[in-house]
Amino acid sequence: MTILHLEDSRIDAGLVQAALRRAWPECKVDHAIDQLQFETALERGGFDVILCDYALPGFDGLAALQLARQHAPETPFIFVSGTIGEERAIEAMQHGAADYILKDRLGRLVPAIHQARSRVEDISRRRRSEEELKQWQERFRQLAEQSSDMFWFSSVSPRKILYVSPAVERIWGVTAEHFCSDPQAWLGSIHPDDRERVEQAFARWIQGATPRYEQEYRIRRPDGSIAWVLDSGTIIRDAAGTNAGLSGVVKDITERHYSDERLREQASLLDKARDAIIATDISLRIAYWNSSAERLYGWTAAEVFGRRLDELGLGYAPARFAEARKRVLAAGEWRGDFTLSNRGGSGLHVETTWSLVLGDAGEPRSILIIDTDVTERKKLELQLLRADRMDSIGMLAGGVAHDLNNVLTPILMGADLLRLRASDPQDLRILENIEHSAAHGSALVKQLLAFARGSEGVRSEVRIDSLIEDVRRLLRQSLHRSIAIEIEVSPDVPVIQADATQMKQVLLNLSFNARDAMPQGGKLEIRCTTATVDAPLARRHPGVEPGPFLRIAIKDNGTGMPPEVLRKIFDPFFTTKAGGRGTGLGLSSVAGIVKSHGGFLTVESAVGRGTVFELYFPAQVTPAPVPARSSAPFSIRGHGERILVIDDDAQVRETFNFLLEKSGYVVIAVPDAPRAIEEFQQRSNIAVIITELKVGGFRGAEIVRALRALRPRQPIIAISALADPDSMEALRVASPPVEILAKPISAETLLLALRRATGAGP
Repeated sequence: MTILHLEDSRIDAGLVQAALRRAWPECKVDHAIDQLQFETALERGGFDVILCDYALPGFDGLAALQLARQHAPETPFIFVSGTIGEERAIEAMQHGAADYILKDRLGRLVPAIHQARSRVEDISRRRRSEEELKQWQERFRQLAEQSSDMFWFSSVSPRKILYVSPAVERIWGVTAEHFCSDPQAWLGSIHPDDRERVEQAFARWIQGATPRYEQEYRIRRPDGSIAWVLDSGTIIRDAAGTNAGLSGVVKDITERHYSDERLREQASLLDKARDAIIATDISLRIAYWNSSAERLYGWTAAEVFGRRLDELGLGYAPARFAEARKRVLAAGEWRGDFTLSNRGGSGLHVETTWSLVLGDAGEPRSILIIDTDVTERKKLELQLLRADRMDSIGMLAGGVAHDLNNVLTPILMGADLLRLRASDPQDLRILENIEHSAAHGSALVKQLLAFARGSEGVRSEVRIDSLIEDVRRLLRQSLHRSIAIEIEVSPDVPVIQADATQMKQVLLNLSFNARDAMPQGGKLEIRCTTATVDAPLARRHPGVEPGPFLRIAIKDNGTGMPPEVLRKIFDPFFTTKAGGRGTGLGLSSVAGIVKSHGGFLTVESAVGRGTVFELYFPAQVTPAPVPARSSAPFSIRGHGERILVIDDDAQVRETFNFLLEKSGYVVIAVPDAPRAIEEFQQRSNIAVIITELKVGGFRGAEIVRALRALRPRQPIIAISALADPDSMEALRVASPPVEILAKPISAETLLLALRRATGAGP
């Protein structure tokens, strides 16, 4: 705040400045001691408050006040004096001073400044409001007088028309003065068949029974002609919230009404068409709705008449809807499609044609819409696209799996080779981690292939603690940090016979559903315990036998589900997720997988209280012992047998060569089938052939057939980084059978297979 203070006494000026600084430490005080300095400061301007002594040598306070009013008429002026009397104070206030303060009562100075500035701000706001009101009044007057619609204002009680715009002469055929002065000018001109309806609607609106007043009705003009109008009103409320008046707009819709009537007559001929046929005005307010539209969208014609098409809740995308209207008005026709939903919430896909209907003079009058339901066709197309996409994913996954398995094979065998040289416990621990990571990578490749190719998987003994640990790692990478993960596995959980890949699919699917139910974060709990299913519980789930079970509970504290949703969650294609975010197959797949394992599941949920899924799987009563890993795979040694290795991966060949030579074999390693056949023909003492099935232009069992054509009884071990079921079956039924090993391979697995192939042991 900047303050100008006219005071000839520096002592008094200092006292005033001290009082001001106590209230406003950052304020700036400009001190003037005479008329010249005062006028100079006023010409410079920029002051929020002016303080002035009343008695000044050669210059009095009233003269200073007059100067201040000339230069800064809006700035508060306060006298601070020790000599002003009551009469002079009154005179000063009459001349425009905001207040006066005695020098021995400076405690009033700060409140007086606050009060003076508040008064000035109030006056400024009031002036601005008055000016804005005048501007708006003028704008409204210009709008009302130039508009083709009639604006009206009315009092509430008694009900009297106070103002109508000049458009009343065009619509009603009477002057504005007559319309306002004659009590029957409005109600008396309404067609007798419409009058009671309009009057009742108006009365209900005034009484607050309906939120708005909007009526279409006929009026009879003085010349006897009939006009159709759309009359809508708004209640004007005062500061206390009571009805202070009414305002409204009347539109002449005579032409539109008759145009809509003609459209309805013409469209009635199409009422039996299979497609939905809709006629609207230019603003897309519905005038006709055929029986197929009722069947497709679930709304009756009576319910939609007069409503805008995009107000029915059919799910039109606003931008695309606006673009369609823009195009049909510009080009006369628009063709496209919409993804919608009917009144019951079922999804629809419609192909639509919008055509512009012109009036006699060529002006746009209406829009004719024909919607064809193509929902089922789109579903079939989507299924075909998904099938094609899955085929592409399968091809990609196959290539990735082949390369990854070739990468992992040298890692696993290299770890076995390094184990021969490692004696330090820490080094051995590092080797175990390498082997575990390579095995985990191999499992991930198998999961990828199982998903891409639709593999049904293989049931084997599953220890849930190991599987849950893999799920925990995947969830840590996939869930947002706002979701806390709590996993607990009881020490006594039983072993089950299951497809590990499908089990992970079930747990991840339910976990991701829980994530979606906690958009703001929350807690996900997974608990694995032993449970006993008794006879009464088993009877409630057909096909389930009483006995010990593994129970997995998956719980979240998310939004939960209402009963009507809970009843449908296992139905195929049912989903509560937005379009494009869910297929509706997740929970139905979960239920199918659990049932196929001989188990069952339960679910509990409530809105706002989260959801709990409990999965039950039959326990394996006598689990097989865990096979111990051989601590010395290189104790399985050869005796100089010659081995032919065929593999196009240089690292795999080098690893095989080193491993087999280290184990007492003589190795010939070649990168392709032609060289392999050449070596095979030149040497008669090859004990065993180890060959990759996808090498040198040969695929599947072709290379085996080529080698067996030269020596039918030749022992062969086939190794593949990418399993092909047809080729595998052909090799298994060959005579003698070909042993098949899947990459990645451990040293122990390869050496045991080689021992069997040479006849040196089982």
